[in-house]
Amino acid sequence: MTAEIIHRLHFAFTITFHYLFPQLTMGLALLIMVLKTVALRTGSETWDRAARFWGRIFAINFVFGVVTGIPMEFEFGTNWARFSRLSGGVIGQPLAMEGVFSFFLESAFLGLFLYGEKRISKLMHWFSAVMVFLGSWISGFFIIVTDAWMQHPVSYTRMPDGHFEVISFWQLLMNPWGLLQYMHNMTGAVVTGSFVMAAVGAFYLLDGRREDYARIFLKVGVIAGVISSVLIIFPTGDLAGKYVAQYQPAAIAAMEGLFKTETGAGIVLMGQPNEETGQIDNPIVVNDVLSFLIYGTTKAEVKGLDQFPQDQWPTALPLLFYAYHIMAGLGTWFVLLMVVATLLLWRGRLFTSRWALWALLLSFPLPYIANTAGWMTAELGRQPWLIYGLMRTSEGFSSTVSASNGLFTLLGFMGLYALLGLLFTVLIYREIDHGPEPKKPATEAAAAD
Repeated sequence: MTAEIIHRLHFAFTITFHYLFPQLTMGLALLIMVLKTVALRTGSETWDRAARFWGRIFAINFVFGVVTGIPMEFEFGTNWARFSRLSGGVIGQPLAMEGVFSFFLESAFLGLFLYGEKRISKLMHWFSAVMVFLGSWISGFFIIVTDAWMQHPVSYTRMPDGHFEVISFWQLLMNPWGLLQYMHNMTGAVVTGSFVMAAVGAFYLLDGRREDYARIFLKVGVIAGVISSVLIIFPTGDLAGKYVAQYQPAAIAAMEGLFKTETGAGIVLMGQPNEETGQIDNPIVVNDVLSFLIYGTTKAEVKGLDQFPQDQWPTALPLLFYAYHIMAGLGTWFVLLMVVATLLLWRGRLFTSRWALWALLLSFPLPYIANTAGWMTAELGRQPWLIYGLMRTSEGFSSTVSASNGLFTLLGFMGLYALLGLLFTVLIYREIDHGPEPKKPATEAAAAD
């Protein structure tokens, strides 16, 4: 276990755990705005309480997202000092702006949404929900732009001492890779929010309580879920895949397990990549589909890994292959489940179809797995480059921090995050168990007893 491997594992663990929280807050931000909009237009107290309930879930996720996100800012200096020193002139600006929108805009209006309802008008309370949505989505945009520059560097110049500097900040923000990645990522966040909301609604109905709220959660969750599940495949996933094929052809070959260049390349549905033999073991292949998906014709040639030096192959090729196929497979399941749920909703049978409610309830962890697999696909596909084509990963880590020191802190983070995960689970369970109804005053609760 070299220092480089330890630093990669360290950052991979902390960022994977951290992203469990923002993906739900970004997805819920849109859905809370929908709930508040319906409540404002109809004057329904039930829809308004539903929005406040999910606002509390949002707040818990937001707090844990902040707590787990702060250490990553320090890891740029402790684990990736050489990368930070050379690229700080580029990545520092969008990361700073993310902090502004996350900690000032989003958190300020979240506080207003949670605690200011009795002090402001209904219109202003709705506006605070809109601003929480904008703050969370703009915050996500600046993070995506930062990562996109590492995937597809644009608008930079390299100084004589090796430092990278921005030529045009506007061009940095409008990086085509970043725009496609942003659309795909935010759609994935809505999938997570939709599945979680629908799962809570299904849980309430299966448990025989809070039927009014359960119907709202299922209706909003399923409608948003079917739209986002389709969009994450086409056009966002399709366009992102075509862009990867154009600018990171070795990555797309590894993702698809294409060891040899083929005309009319097929797509591998299942199999095990074997780097030693240069082939897929036990493959299930649909002929010509890969060529069609990338180039729009079944006769196109797709470059395989044999066209690239082996030192430029993704360094964790089997893991990349499996992550990509898990993401794609779960995306297919999301569409199938949500289309069926939408049909049942349209025919008025969803709320009484226990098999469908169980399917929605048990599927709520799957978007977390799919989003994690998607990010693994993007980051593993970029390897062995830290900044694609400009800086290899082996050139960017902190060489003065030994492997043993890195492993010690990694184990410490794993223990601490295990406790945070347990605390988060308890808080979310208590909130869901209490439900959207307002808490009874202590005198009323005593009288009821």
